[in-house]
Amino acid sequence: MKPELIEVNPLGIKAVKVKRLETNSLIASFHFHESCELVWVEKSYGKRIVGDHIGNFEDNDLVLMGPDLPHIWQNDNNFLSEEHNKVKSTVIYFPPDFLSGLTDDQNALNLVQDLIKKAGRGIRFYGKTNSKVTRLLAKLHQKKAIDKVISFLQIIDILSLSHEYEYLASVTFKNPYDEKDTNRINRVYQFLMQNFQRDINLKEVADLCNMTTNSFCRFFKDRSQKSLTQFVNEIRIGHACKLLQNAEHSIADVCYSSGYNNLTNFNKFFKQITGMKPSEYRGHLSNRTI
Repeated sequence: MKPELIEVNPLGIKAVKVKRLETNSLIASFHFHESCELVWVEKSYGKRIVGDHIGNFEDNDLVLMGPDLPHIWQNDNNFLSEEHNKVKSTVIYFPPDFLSGLTDDQNALNLVQDLIKKAGRGIRFYGKTNSKVTRLLAKLHQKKAIDKVISFLQIIDILSLSHEYEYLASVTFKNPYDEKDTNRINRVYQFLMQNFQRDINLKEVADLCNMTTNSFCRFFKDRSQKSLTQFVNEIRIGHACKLLQNAEHSIADVCYSSGYNNLTNFNKFFKQITGMKPSEYRGHLSNRTI
């Protein structure tokens, strides 16, 4: 598998394509394409990379991405090891200019154009917006002909009017990938997401790309816009944030389950990335209102 520019619709970019996934695992390469992509993960959990963003996904994750934004969703090892886990997901691919052929209403066009512009960084929707859209998505694959188009337009209307979202990729992110190097970076991302819970040696990662360690460090920083150490720590701390939601896990357990060998390093990197100590983060979760 390799991350690449992929053609998501053999009928051409002018079409809207709805794909329903019901499978044992999310297996995909790090890739990008010319279409916009709306992803609803109904059931599943794991890690996702969107541009230079590294984070977790879980049930009801709803993300919209604009054209040419590299991304990958991958299940956690725990999910894959649990025999009865099943992935349920709905994905919609659509051209960024789909509305221009349907209306000349400038207000409507401006709203959708603004949505697509924001989606260039990837946006995750939550709250009432998430609830409204996922109710429509749950029934979308059952609809026929014009009813499916109407539901799609309703979804876009809700998203374009919403303020319940957060950006994923940074404001400075630009897609640095090309066909020449995407195969190598995909091997690295897959490896790191599968092995972050153990000690990772720089040479074993560089070997995945058939590079010296010095060449690999330059290559990785140029493509991911992060050092390897920073990238691994963001995966680990993101995983720790997920584990801290469960009060049954002690902070020490979370530390070791996230790939750290001692609490000092764990606390240092946790505060560096989140701005809080692990105990403060857990307290923040307890006080948060949904």
